[in-house]
Amino acid sequence: MAAMIDIDAGHLSTRLVLEAPETVADGQGGVATVFVEQARLWARVEPRGFAEENRGPGPVSTVTHHVTVRAGRALSPGQRFVTGGRVLLIEALRDTDETGRFTLALCRERVG
Repeated sequence: MAAMIDIDAGHLSTRLVLEAPETVADGQGGVATVFVEQARLWARVEPRGFAEENRGPGPVSTVTHHVTVRAGRALSPGQRFVTGGRVLLIEALRDTDETGRFTLALCRERVG
């Protein structure tokens, strides 16, 4: 049995919007991907890493985050969390301590 990780619900202090991708007709015979709100939830957002690379006209920064939410939501890679002007793309998910209480999402945020 996995060790229980003590997570205080009071640490879930960031309000996020969960969005899922959906394809819609673009009016010209093709499709476009839009993101549709699925839920609003409280989370703990922890920056974990930072990288920078040159792309196009200038540098692009990537920040990785661990986002912890209460379990029970149908989360999957490709969905995203939005808060203010920030977008955190979900890349991977896991149960934090194998108890089914919390889900940990590895997310990537592009800046610039």
